[in-house]
Amino acid sequence: MMRTLLAGLALSLYTFSSQASTVLDAPDLPPWQQVQAVLRSAPLVEAAEAVIQVEEARARRLNIGPHEWTLRLSDQQRRVRPSPEGRFNEWEVGLERSLRLPGKGDLDRQLGSAGIASARIYRGDTLHEGCRNLLTGWFELLREQTVAEQWRRQREILARQAQVVARRAELGDAPRLERLQADAALSQAEGQLAQAEGRAQVARERLTRQYPGLSLPDRAPSSEPQPISGESAPWVEAVLAHSHELALARAESARTRVVASRADAERRPDPSVGLSLGRERSGEERIVGLSLSIPLPGEGRRADADAALASASAMTFREAATLRRLESEAAALHRRALANYSGWLSQQAAAEALARSADLSERAWQLGEGSLQETLTARRLAHEARLAAQIARLDASEVRYRLLLDAHRLWPMDEEGEAAGH
Repeated sequence: MMRTLLAGLALSLYTFSSQASTVLDAPDLPPWQQVQAVLRSAPLVEAAEAVIQVEEARARRLNIGPHEWTLRLSDQQRRVRPSPEGRFNEWEVGLERSLRLPGKGDLDRQLGSAGIASARIYRGDTLHEGCRNLLTGWFELLREQTVAEQWRRQREILARQAQVVARRAELGDAPRLERLQADAALSQAEGQLAQAEGRAQVARERLTRQYPGLSLPDRAPSSEPQPISGESAPWVEAVLAHSHELALARAESARTRVVASRADAERRPDPSVGLSLGRERSGEERIVGLSLSIPLPGEGRRADADAALASASAMTFREAATLRRLESEAAALHRRALANYSGWLSQQAAAEALARSADLSERAWQLGEGSLQETLTARRLAHEARLAAQIARLDASEVRYRLLLDAHRLWPMDEEGEAAGH
């Protein structure tokens, strides 16, 4: 029994590793080097880089501490009556500073490190979201190009049929109704083609504007999707292990716990010490003083600590909710990849069968054994089936690439991927 379980686990891990090999330059994907270049120069990624600099500066500030030296100067004139002199010039200079209690400095340094860690995770998340958006826009373009190409083929077929019907009508072998039917079908295909080409241009313009420097194909490649094998558990585990959103939630949860500890430590106020020098009665008296002041803590500090603790608790629950949602999304994505691939196989088989049926119907019509309306109907059904199969093919490829991307087996854009890639 144990051998069977170990064999099954080994097979599952092998299947997952073979499916999760890094894909960089697939035929139906944009070139990897261009993807890397356009995403790293994206404004949101530059903004994420600036956030890291912000957190590094905040970390330096936390390391130094919130207290600074305070210089205090005073000058006064004393009048004494009755006195022969009557007036005395007096002055005082003091230097004071609050001292951070032991333990608070360590917590402040932890807060600074936590902020930098969150900023770096946020940068990786920004890059990952950029990959997702690029992948979505890319396949949107491929779909629109595929639809336009399919309508272009349909128009050519209907144009050929319309020419045959027109020739027959001129010879008196075809009724006028058939010519009207053929011309109407051709006009409809031309209208659909114009709309499809317009949508393809819109998708192309959107990608060009959003990702300048990215080479776009003139037509969608005809590569077939690859199946996703194996159970969902290894895929879900890989997605969660590389999820920036989950890592960011965990980092923020850890940071709020440090904030709570720091707020609790602040219930013990920091003392202030000072040194002062003064001169009174025009120098007849010289004063050297040492001062110590300690704020008296009140309910305000306790309220701040309670609020920080409640915030940390809320962030812990948000982390748990994020984990549960991402697990569900990863499992659903794996299921979609399986279902889309199976659906494409069925759609492809149906399209091939209906294409053969349409060819036979057209041949029968040419031999005078069928009507043009039957031929046009068969051709329309074949066109719709082929269009559905082409869309299903692209959907299956997109979902597979999305799964590979979320498992970090597609484009190594984050810090971990850079280390592995370089």
